[in-house]
Amino acid sequence: MNIKRKPSYTELLLIIIPVIVIVYAGFWGAYQFVSPAPPKSISISAGNIHGTYYSYAQKYKEELALDGINLSILESKGSRENIKRLLNNEADVALVQGGTAYADEKLLSLGSLYYEPVSIFYKKELTLHRLNDFSGLKISIGVDGSGTHMLASQLFAINHVNSQNTQFLYLTPQDSLKKLTAGELDAVFFVSSIYSPAIQALLQNKDFTLFNFERADAYSQVLPFLSKVTLHEGIVDFKNNVPEQAITLLAPTANLVVRDDIHKSLSILLLQAINKNHGNNDLFSTPGFFPSEQLTAFPVSDVAKRFLEVGPPFLIKYLPFWIATFIDRMIVLTLPLLLLIIPLFKILPPVYRWRIRSKVYRWYEQLQEVDDQTRVGQLSDDQYEYLTQELDRITDEVSKLHTPLSNADQLYNLLVHIDLIKKIIQSKQSK
Repeated sequence: MNIKRKPSYTELLLIIIPVIVIVYAGFWGAYQFVSPAPPKSISISAGNIHGTYYSYAQKYKEELALDGINLSILESKGSRENIKRLLNNEADVALVQGGTAYADEKLLSLGSLYYEPVSIFYKKELTLHRLNDFSGLKISIGVDGSGTHMLASQLFAINHVNSQNTQFLYLTPQDSLKKLTAGELDAVFFVSSIYSPAIQALLQNKDFTLFNFERADAYSQVLPFLSKVTLHEGIVDFKNNVPEQAITLLAPTANLVVRDDIHKSLSILLLQAINKNHGNNDLFSTPGFFPSEQLTAFPVSDVAKRFLEVGPPFLIKYLPFWIATFIDRMIVLTLPLLLLIIPLFKILPPVYRWRIRSKVYRWYEQLQEVDDQTRVGQLSDDQYEYLTQELDRITDEVSKLHTPLSNADQLYNLLVHIDLIKKIIQSKQSK
């Protein structure tokens, strides 16, 4: 008799194959919730190539390039065109001036970046105390479609200054500066960073005056996206005392706006870039105020809210971007699989043992039938011979079973029971 005391690979396969199928199904299901890898190239709609938005976009480009992301910069006429590009899927990110958004536009903000003061420069010989004093003058209010043009139109309309009583020109900041210094304009309307080259040039020019918003509180009440800020005396140039006195200004904020389908990891990279470039104080804010979830043009994304509250995620903070992104995606995949695999592997050994035992125990049913027949009374020699042959057959089949050593005792017990019944038959047959 050759009893094979080795694992039953057939039984293992019968158990493992269903487990593999279940795990694969779980893997496939979990994979449906794994976000794709972030794209390696995105675009940002900025402003005029000579403007502040374009300058900051170039800084963001440099930051993203360090992590292998190419940021394409698109020149534009201004905020309204930037918003349209986002809505038409022509750009992934855009710099947008506060107050230029419409309520029904479903975009998200990564935060406000800095104050963009409304700077109105006019000829020094003019006496202008309120916006309605500009009636009848020749004024540049920015190119059509820009945030400057939109805000200028709003502010002048409140004061009943319009194209019927005033000559408006729609010029770029560079053209506005040239025409003002050439005497072809009475005033220019800018909405830009105080560090803008055009504004810095006019602040140093003694021939022009920066308009002081005496009714700034009233304007910020009517137009809530505007904040009242102060350009303090001498803060631009202490040596030459520029400006010569404190000036009250109105200021919307610049916003970094994204489509709601932008990859979460790219949002984090952009947030790191704006935090680096706008985290320090400017002339109108305290250190750490920007970037901020306040004064935004659109609802702040959940990713931005968390970043602005607690900083970048742990993995991106301490690991290279692409490694951190891969691990983050795999966590989404592996956690559900672990919840599936761990219970499966816990029940796998008992199921395997049950399968092996069942192969042994099923012969007890046939053995029981033979034993029952030996108890019905005296049998003929032929009947005893038949029962003995049945026992030999059962013994032969049992000897072919593949069992691991851990189940050898059950097999030996079965063989002992077979031999016991065989002896009972032999004892009855000899009587």
